[in-house]
Amino acid sequence: MNFIDFVFFFYNFIALYMLTLMITVYFPHRKEMFYYPPGKPEPVSIVMPCYNEAESIGKAIENLLNLNYPKDMIEIIVVDDRSKDNSVEIVQKYVKKYKNVRLIVNERNSGGAAEPTNIGIKAAKYDYIAVADADSYPEKDALLKMIGFLQKDKTIGGVTGAVLGKGNETFMQQMQYLEYVVISFARKLLDYVDSVYVTPGPFALYRKKILFEIGLFDTKNMTQDIEIVWRMMSHGYKARMSLSAKIYSITPKTFKKWWRQRVRWNIGGSQTIVKYKKWTLSKNMLGRFVIPFFVASLFIGVVGIILFTYLFIRRILVTYLSTKYSVLANEAIPRLIDFSFNASVLNFFGIVLFLLGCAYTIFAIKSMKEFKLKDINIFNLIFFLTLYLMIYPLIMISALYKFAVKRYSW
Repeated sequence: MNFIDFVFFFYNFIALYMLTLMITVYFPHRKEMFYYPPGKPEPVSIVMPCYNEAESIGKAIENLLNLNYPKDMIEIIVVDDRSKDNSVEIVQKYVKKYKNVRLIVNERNSGGAAEPTNIGIKAAKYDYIAVADADSYPEKDALLKMIGFLQKDKTIGGVTGAVLGKGNETFMQQMQYLEYVVISFARKLLDYVDSVYVTPGPFALYRKKILFEIGLFDTKNMTQDIEIVWRMMSHGYKARMSLSAKIYSITPKTFKKWWRQRVRWNIGGSQTIVKYKKWTLSKNMLGRFVIPFFVASLFIGVVGIILFTYLFIRRILVTYLSTKYSVLANEAIPRLIDFSFNASVLNFFGIVLFLLGCAYTIFAIKSMKEFKLKDINIFNLIFFLTLYLMIYPLIMISALYKFAVKRYSW
């Protein structure tokens, strides 16, 4: 076995192991995937960082005001990060109309969501903190379906819900809708092994006491919603996932905006891995599972695209050179079939792994009950399972390069 065969074998082993783990976790818990501990309303401060969100901030505030939750138990704190549009003017209208809506304007533009979020947390009156994006919309019962997790277990520091894509105007948004459904399904499976590693910004609930204990959000991290959970875990706390609590988030409409967003996410993930590398293989789930899981995901993506590119280029070169020298030697030009890959155990594993991955994706979409499979555009599904997911390794490579040379900003 040569080096390439070894890498390919190891690649397939890691991918198959992760897929098998997800399946193994699912079956014992399949009947309780959408369960959430019944909770009773308690006062919650909802902090919403804002920067140039004039298009959506009004609808976002109205959505929060319409939650199925006692109005006297909610305060909404919008922290503007020196917007250049009329976001402040829009929020001020709600401040004048509603007693439980507050506005804080940051002294400077921080260039990220962490600083304005921290400002809002420090100004919050209540013991539970919800952090919401200005372009996201939780369903009316989302907060009630999340707060029970915090009330049930004092070691839980944060709760996330099922973040789903909002909007299908463009092809990119349709792809992201499928993607978000699959991610939510996978994140719930991680919940059963105490490994929810992120509380996404669109809407998450925290225990304020724990946030202050561990030091609030990291203003230098590009994905502060990942870093905060890793910090919680390093202090012995956990995060939970309520699959029944649905939050719809506006997704990028164009490929360019989508690419920039995903590169930023991957840079933030890399920052977090470096920051917590010393925890690798430590006694808690952060070191035992989350960090290895993150690194394995990175390995699968980057090594996968490198292997594919190498094999593709080698096949082209072999075909070209063989054809060229056959012509020069006046020999028969080889046919395409002469250069087809020989069947091998590795090729077989690769095909099986791809088919299992497709089956898992389809099963996750079906299990989430967002829509029936017959209503899904078959072209969109095929594109998502092949080309869309194949772009991710390229995003990772771009993010790793920018992270290495420190060429990144919010």
